Parts: sequence; structure tokens; C-alpha cells
Amino acid sequence: MNPFLLSCIVMTSQLLSSNLYSAENAFSANVDVGSPKLQGALAYDVRADEYTLSGAGENMWAGEDQFHFAYNKMKGDFIVRAEIEFKGEGSHEHRKAGWIIRESLAGDSKHVAASVHAGDGLTSLQFRRAKEGETEEVKSSDLGPSVVQLERRGGRYIMSTAVFGQTFATVESSEIELPDEVYVGLFVCSHDADERESVVFRNVRIVRPAPVDLVQYEEYIGSRLELLNVSTGKRTVVHTEEDSLQAPNWTVDGKHLIYNRNGKLYRMSLYTREVSLLDTGFADSNNNDHVLSFDGKWIGISHHVEEENWNSTIYTLPVSGGEPRKVTDVNPSYLHGWSPDGTFLIYTGGRNGIYNIYKIPSSGGEEIQLTDTPSLDDGSEYSPDGKYIYFNSARTGTMEIWRIDADGENPTQITNDEFNNWFPHVSPDGKKIVYLSYSKEVAADAHPFYEHVYLWLMDIETGDAKVIAYIYGGQGTINVPSWSPDSEYVAFVSNSIL
Repeated sequence: MNPFLLSCIVMTSQLLSSNLYSAENAFSANVDVGSPKLQGALAYDVRADEYTLSGAGENMWAGEDQFHFAYNKMKGDFIVRAEIEFKGEGSHEHRKAGWIIRESLAGDSKHVAASVHAGDGLTSLQFRRAKEGETEEVKSSDLGPSVVQLERRGGRYIMSTAVFGQTFATVESSEIELPDEVYVGLFVCSHDADERESVVFRNVRIVRPAPVDLVQYEEYIGSRLELLNVSTGKRTVVHTEEDSLQAPNWTVDGKHLIYNRNGKLYRMSLYTREVSLLDTGFADSNNNDHVLSFDGKWIGISHHVEEENWNSTIYTLPVSGGEPRKVTDVNPSYLHGWSPDGTFLIYTGGRNGIYNIYKIPSSGGEEIQLTDTPSLDDGSEYSPDGKYIYFNSARTGTMEIWRIDADGENPTQITNDEFNNWFPHVSPDGKKIVYLSYSKEVAADAHPFYEHVYLWLMDIETGDAKVIAYIYGGQGTINVPSWSPDSEYVAFVSNSIL
């Protein structure tokens, strides 16, 4: 192995194991509800960013509940999500845990809960419509999930659950009326008054989504820059902004992330978390299509030029910053990849209102059209060996991942499912692809902000794919190559009002 690459891999591994914990407890309080016989507790491991909730309680059903609760008071719409693991054998098959939204901390309060039972795997949206009323439920087809999400959207309560790696199964109800301000958090109930149950919650996320009247590309909500271990699914938030941070690149030395914000590019140190402005000269209206060369010496950017009706134009400059050099004369052009030898750039070009994949010498010159379809082709990227170009295309009616030879020949469809799949990024070792998917409710040729999306990991040799992250995001989440040098992590952006 190249000694420089090996040193980057070792450094990245050490960095990620030692310097990425700065999380804070997401809950303002924890309490026993309904006076259970045994006291519960909340333990937060800041280094692992994990919550262990223990509690007893005779039951959470009928007209009275007993359980331990870690909560915040919240208003309006929200999304709460976590991975859940019951510890030990337990004594009752109906011991349960999950998310709950309550009108009050009284044991007989109105509520709605996303409940997972440890013994038989029963998963259901449970609710009490009136104080002291009976508990009702809507059962899910999902059994024993490890990912649990609960969303309040207006008067709707939506439970989404999955075994990690699979897509969500969803049930919902609009039959519960709760006040605007509610108690929201994690719960555990042992279903045995004389025994405590312990549950570990990981990747806990509390999301305040975009307002329904938000105007996209004009108004933005907060951004979380996260790192994801693709083998374990462990996520770490390393930076936040109150507006729109988008599209992180990971530098090839493993030391920094480069992202765009408000038309400018920024570099963040993974050692110190310090952020500095990357000098791009006159190019201060950059979109999120920026890509580093394989050798890490250059960065290509997509800058909107006022003299060209604000069309996106591709430039290159040293990765350390400097005066940009223009590459494309025909625009709009949106950069997505470099060839491994640095001689070509590939990009999405809009020509006569049709968007296809093009390549051009990185020093400038005549562009070469690689795809020719009336639908949108986008998100192109070379494989590390230079043999193939991966991209996403809507030519079949849904957005799917495709591959062509480096000369544009032999188009091959890689994904074929109900989702709209975007932005394939090949790992540096050439073995894996990470990509993002929207639901079929989103138009095939659209990649909006502020949607429920998945990140997928595909094995290139077998074609097997699994979900590795459940995200509120979309546009800007993973538009550009963002793998760590050791092919173990990816950087991405999720969204929430911070």
C-alpha cells in the first residue's frame, strides 16, 4: 500500500477513536411516572453518546401507566428517533420501551407512544385519548425493530420502525388531541413491579423540521455535520450551523472536511473543530458541487457567474486556496467528479433544457457528451480505477443508480427499486458505494431539502445494499464525494431547526 495512504488511514482511525466526542445530554430531565415501586434512572455516556434508561413499573396500559421517562417539553411539530437495545433477559415478555408524547407527567395522562415489546417483538402506536381513559393501539407489521421514530406532523402521529439496515414500516393515527406544548422523550417499563429493565438508546436525534410554508432555496433551517461509521452505523455530530451547511468533502489526508455555506467554502479541522474560510478569490457564489482531485492537491468548484445570468460555471484552484481558473465555457455546468489521473472533470451540463453527463479536460477545452437521454442524468463520479463512471438517472421513470464505461459506453442499471436514488459515491478502496434515496412521493428529478431520506451502502461485487442511516435532510446531505481515506466513514449533513 502507498505509505502516504497508509499513514492517512492510521491517522484517521486514531482521530475518530479519540477526538470525536463532544455531545451533550439531549434531555432536560428524567422522572418516574405513576409511582412505580422501584426507582428508575438515566445514565448518559458522553463519549459513546449513548443513553441507558432503567425503570420498573407494573404496566403502561388501561387507564394508568408506570414507567421511567427522560424528556423535554416541546411545542409544534417534531421528529424523534433512536436505535434501541434491551439489555439482559428480562422477566416479562411485554416489557417495553420507545418514545412517548404526553400531555402531563401524571400516570393517567393522555399520550401517544411508539412502543417496542422486548419479549414477543410486538410493535405498536399506543395512545390514550382522554385522561383516565383506556389505552388503544395500532399494531405495526414490524416485529422487534431496532430503530424507532415518532413524528408529530400537525394533528398526525406517525410511528416508523425498522430493523437496522432495512427500510421503515409506518403506522399512524390522527385520533389523539394533545396540546401544543407536550412532554416528549424516551421511556422504559419493565411490566414487573419488582424488577427493573435497562435499555440502551443510540443515535438519538431530536429534529425540529422545516415549517410547511418555508420557501426552499430562499429560507433555510439549521444543519448538523455528522460522521458515520459505515460498518456500525454509529453517528457523531462534529459541527452545527443555524443556517444551511452543505456537501462535505473529506480531504485525502484525513485531517479536514470542506463544505459550502452561503456561497462560500469552509475548511473544518477534525482535530480542533476550528473552521476557516477557504480562499476562492472572486468565486463567492458557489453551489454545493465541489470536488477534490484524487491526489488531494486541487479542488473543483461550481460558481454562479453574474455575467452569465448566474449560471453555474466550473473552476479549479489549489485545495489550499487561490485564484480560480475557469474550465467550462458552456453553462450551466455542475461539477461532480475528477478522473483518478486528474486529466478530466465530469459534470452535469444543461444544454437546451436537457441535463446530461459531460467530461472536459481539467485544464479546459472542448466538452465531450457521455450520456444522451431526455431525462435527468446527474451525480457522476469515476471509480477509483478509472474504468467506470457511476451516476443517477431518471430514464426509467424513477431515479436510479447507473454505471457506464469511462468512454460513455455500456450503460448498466445498478439499482431498481421503489425509491429515487441519488449521488453514488464510490469508496476509496473501490469496494462500496454509498448513496441517498428519497421516497417515491418525491418527484424523480427533484432532490429537495428537508425530507425523510435514507443513506444506503452497497457492496459493488455482490450488489447487496442496506440502509446505514435514517436522516431528515436531502439536498446538501451527500451531494459530493465524502468518504474518509480508509473507506470506513462518510461525512454528511442532516437538518433541524437548532
